[in-house]
Amino acid sequence: MKEKQLPKYVQLKNEITDWIDQGKLQPDEQMPSENEIAEQFGMSRQTVRQALGELEQEGRLYRMQGKGTFVAKPKEEQVVEARTIGLVTTYISDYIFPHIVRGAEATVRAKGYSLLLSSTDNDKSKERESLSMLTSQPLSGLIIEPTKSAEGNPNLAYFLALSNKRIPYVMINARYPEISCPSLVIDDEAGGYIAAEHLLQLGHRHIAGFFKTDDLQGVLRLKGFMRAHQQQSTELQPDFVVPYRTEEKAGRAIEIAEELLARPEGKRPTALVCYNDELALRLLEVIRKAGLSVPQDVSIVGFDDSWLATATEVKLTTMAHPKMAMGEDAAQMLFELIESGGSPVPDSKVYTPELVVRESTAQRSS
Repeated sequence: MKEKQLPKYVQLKNEITDWIDQGKLQPDEQMPSENEIAEQFGMSRQTVRQALGELEQEGRLYRMQGKGTFVAKPKEEQVVEARTIGLVTTYISDYIFPHIVRGAEATVRAKGYSLLLSSTDNDKSKERESLSMLTSQPLSGLIIEPTKSAEGNPNLAYFLALSNKRIPYVMINARYPEISCPSLVIDDEAGGYIAAEHLLQLGHRHIAGFFKTDDLQGVLRLKGFMRAHQQQSTELQPDFVVPYRTEEKAGRAIEIAEELLARPEGKRPTALVCYNDELALRLLEVIRKAGLSVPQDVSIVGFDDSWLATATEVKLTTMAHPKMAMGEDAAQMLFELIESGGSPVPDSKVYTPELVVRESTAQRSS
């Protein structure tokens, strides 16, 4: 079914809003005339007038009789009273994200600010919408988790607009490589290395790794996983390395795990390293369906030490993620930026991952 197209005036209104949010149009700058806009977009003057009229009602534009239409600037009293911190994460309501939000919110409220949440659902277009929405109102600063950070940054203009508007921001869990800003990340490469090293030390030599590679966390965890094998001089079978994208976690990752675990003993993996605990739980079910047991037949390691790690009868060995501490530290770092006016810039923070050993891993029997 074809997606219903937005009315032309709404498309134009969204385009002009983007110009303002990205800093292409500055406060008090005069807009092109209705005729010029109509010619540029191939629309009627009536369509242009309707779009400009709605933006004027919303306070994004203002008219001066006999002079034209101009970009509105935030009211001075709004700028003074802006005590709101925005938080953009890939998800909000599940997995480890509520802990990050709670940590940030505690610090934000202690400073007398409010927290405004937005989720991208790990979708680049929704990241754009989140940034546009948040920067269209008085804002003191932003905490941002990049969306699919390994796949580039099509929303660079919005980050430049944040700088132009002097809105400080920090990034969590990853950072777009081309953007210079403080960030708080876990040492994901070390995490992937430690997880694989743990299994190698237990005598496993046939270890499969499942890594989500549309974000930098997964890319780095895969890098550490491979480095552990290289340093231990242990051969890593090419088909035991399984990259997948966010949309494939319930498809490709599961299908390949089923195929690998259906192989005869000696040909199948004896251990799995998973991108996160969520995938580890899915693969626990695959192991059961294959008629195998954990950890007697297959050991498994997750990542993040989420609530899922202890939610089943087999408690997961996993890599700890700072979660709440990251939210608290991100908010504190942002306030340092706000209170210093952006100079000096706080140092980025890298958390050292720790292995939490539970029941899902065991010595490989000879």
